Amino acid sequence: MKDRGFFLTWQAIRRQLAAMPNDLYLVRLIHNLTGRPFPGERLWTAAQLVGTATIRFLRARNCEGCDIYLHPYAGGQNAGYILVDLDRADPTAMDLMRANGHDPCVVVQTSPGHLQAWIHLSSSPLEPTMATAAGRHLARLYGGDRASTDWRHLGRLAGFTNQKPARRTLDRYAPWVRLVHARAGLAPRAESLLESVRQSIPLSASLFPIDWTTPDPDPTNAAEAVAIYQGCMQRWHIRQRFPQPDWSIVDLWVARHLLSQGRPAVQIQAILRLASPHFPAAMAIPRTTCAAPSHAPRFPPQGALCARHVMLHLPRRRMPPTLVRTPPGADNPAPSAVAAGYRPCR
Repeated sequence: MKDRGFFLTWQAIRRQLAAMPNDLYLVRLIHNLTGRPFPGERLWTAAQLVGTATIRFLRARNCEGCDIYLHPYAGGQNAGYILVDLDRADPTAMDLMRANGHDPCVVVQTSPGHLQAWIHLSSSPLEPTMATAAGRHLARLYGGDRASTDWRHLGRLAGFTNQKPARRTLDRYAPWVRLVHARAGLAPRAESLLESVRQSIPLSASLFPIDWTTPDPDPTNAAEAVAIYQGCMQRWHIRQRFPQPDWSIVDLWVARHLLSQGRPAVQIQAILRLASPHFPAAMAIPRTTCAAPSHAPRFPPQGALCARHVMLHLPRRRMPPTLVRTPPGADNPAPSAVAAGYRPCR
């Protein structure tokens, strides 16, 4: 093969996917300068991801400034893989993981001195609460980024460059995202870790009913709403992680967090209306998703278009709606990953 760069990317993708096998993978492209996701998202099989057309497409978008992220997809659950973002961790963290029986199946160097580790804890899907608790536990143990521990966090796909300006080399080149370890298999002490995490989770309902008709009076004034919203931003380090946040996505995260606390939808709407920057007060919360406009650039045309999914959405401000395509032969189209809240490590 004459294109050595293409071959190295193909080899890195193939090895990473082989070490973390799954039926489907979510791939998300985010432009580093604008912080906006590439219009449309795909769920790919491993065979599709290592295809020539797919790799050439991803390499082209990477050269245009998009970072390439991936997550093993399992619908509304975690596929059994936990991401530990060792962005500023101790160099001995990997040795400590192995000594504790928490061997990672994949370790990716996102830039010199910055690692991401995937740990395979279960061969069956994990509930979101369990996966998030396991991610937080592992981040505490090994000095990982605690803001990157939710059950659907995306990690970088090896074989592409890290377009983040702060990670540029001294000669201003974007560093390669390198695969430094790849070996499939469950962590030796995965079951004991899950059991320990399971005992630490407080008993609570995993799904909260949403009452959209409760005639509660607005329970918050502007000062209280701002305090709640800003508290979420500070807890998640939004300003530090996203210099130019997409506020519609932040609104969605805040809404989901408040729903998990059992707050009524009317109160959440009031908080967002009073505290979210540039929130369009006249807009209601729509209930459906739709396909992206036909003129928007999209992923290579493989698979079937899925546009009829009903789910919770908060208003987006002039954002292109989401397009989801499923691989050929998929029996049950999966819902939009943007609506599901998948987000990447930087």
